[in-house]
Amino acid sequence: MPEKNNDCRKVVDIDLTNSRVEIKKIPEDLKFKGGRNLTSKCISEEVNPNVHPLDEGNIFYIAPGLLSGTPCPNSGRCSMGAKSPLTGGIKEANTGGTIGTYLAKLGIALIKIKGKSKKENVILVEGSDSANNMKVSLYYVKNIVGKKTYDATEILQSKFGSNTSIVTIGPAGENCYLASCLCITDIDGKPTRQAGRGGLGAVMGSKGIKALVVKNPKKTNVCYADKSKFMENVKELVDMLKKSNITSKGLPDYGTNATMDIINNYGGLPTRNFSSGTFEGVDKIGGEALRKTILKRGANPTHPCMPGCIIKCSNTYKNKKGEEITGGFEYECIWALGANCGIDDLDYIAHMNRLCDELGLDCIEIGDTIAVIMESGYIGFGDKKGAVKLLNEIEKGSPIGKIVASGCVAAGKAFGVKRIPQVRGQGMPAYDPRVIKGIGTTYATSPMGADHTAGFTVSYEVLEIGKSVDSFKPEGKVALSRQFQQSTVFVDSAGLCNFVTFATLGDKRGLRPAVKMINFKYGLKLKEEDLYKMGDEVLEMEKKFNERCGMSKYASDVPDFMRKEKLDTHDSVYDVGKEELAEF
Repeated sequence: MPEKNNDCRKVVDIDLTNSRVEIKKIPEDLKFKGGRNLTSKCISEEVNPNVHPLDEGNIFYIAPGLLSGTPCPNSGRCSMGAKSPLTGGIKEANTGGTIGTYLAKLGIALIKIKGKSKKENVILVEGSDSANNMKVSLYYVKNIVGKKTYDATEILQSKFGSNTSIVTIGPAGENCYLASCLCITDIDGKPTRQAGRGGLGAVMGSKGIKALVVKNPKKTNVCYADKSKFMENVKELVDMLKKSNITSKGLPDYGTNATMDIINNYGGLPTRNFSSGTFEGVDKIGGEALRKTILKRGANPTHPCMPGCIIKCSNTYKNKKGEEITGGFEYECIWALGANCGIDDLDYIAHMNRLCDELGLDCIEIGDTIAVIMESGYIGFGDKKGAVKLLNEIEKGSPIGKIVASGCVAAGKAFGVKRIPQVRGQGMPAYDPRVIKGIGTTYATSPMGADHTAGFTVSYEVLEIGKSVDSFKPEGKVALSRQFQQSTVFVDSAGLCNFVTFATLGDKRGLRPAVKMINFKYGLKLKEEDLYKMGDEVLEMEKKFNERCGMSKYASDVPDFMRKEKLDTHDSVYDVGKEELAEF
């Protein structure tokens, strides 16, 4: 192990108000931090907790992971962070695509975007021959204003080149709608990857920025303390991913939507606004149905979402005419716009997914929102044409469209619906807390609001990877969720895909190869237990920021109806103690 540690990355500080860019060495207090660890630290220390999320005083952060840009498999994830307009608290939205890899190859640890632009609406980052090894410029591109994400991406690629990574917002983000997201180009140059949660597209829109464009550098600026030892551990992690049946067979063959059949059989698939735990139409929209449709139409069922991905759980989807409709057609989206709305037509769901991507909307939040509106009777469950009309209303900017684009809590208030599946204003993902109580506890306690990726206890509770935990018992679920949330902080900070843990949980080597790669890249001496310490520190930092934003720890809970209404599949309620949740 090298005696001297080193972090040669840089920080890009962009002041939009004054059209000023500064590129500097990473400061001491930010060294050896990446991804979520970095965005959350900066938000906690630099953002006024009382600032309105759409005010120019809010700061938008982009941070690739500690291992991004390296040969480490599945390490190209990137964190986007700010004070969330949807939850009102701290937010990190994690994404695949090419952005994390390209930024890291340029040697960038962090981009800070503050203030509000008077004119420029595009940020360009590219390599250069200067001492800083990069150049950052602000542009005004007239013909992208108001454009949908696919159109805007094509315009930007024609102007700046195809070998670029583009982060863009759609009309939803430009209009600062709370359910707006950030759309990131995949390896094919299409904006199919999303930093979906928390309304961060609205933060970027509030700053007058339509897109960030990053050119793929010809030369990498990634530094290593010991490259040979680093590569030894790359091989270890590759070996683990290839030996896991889930990461080497299940996910590549069926994608994330294989989960739908599993959760439906388990009785925890939220259906018709979380009123049931099974969906009778699952055979039409589940993993097997999706794979058959993709293969029949000549699309690709096995597709990497980012450079260096060896799991390849993404896909492309074509309509009956053979035209590609969408890419990255994932479980959460198919569930949200499908089972949760009582819709069992894959083509309609794919069309709605494409509309969400074009407009720059979080499909989980939108699916929850449409289901809440359906419960009101405005349109009925299963009304696929009515659901599409609601999405079209967003594009029109009509009053009903603005309500839909503002998320499930706003829709519930507007339509007088009290059954709203949310925590801290953010709609719940595709696992019912009354059946899978560990993931319900993650929803309740995560500083990010309801978010399955914050601590995926389903790995133990349902999938039984490495360990089996009774999902129905409330005892021990806070400790279980905390364990998963701690390790997730490390995964998000390293830039690793969360699905890597499907291999590491079932292997005695665990996350040690990833920890060692960080050591041999930066010259550190971290041990595996240090990742849990990091997780604790970041979670506490995030919780304290939320408290300064006015969020009481007693708000850490699922909606009251989940404590009262028994889920039909198992006659169960969510019954983890409120005091225990508050002391998470």
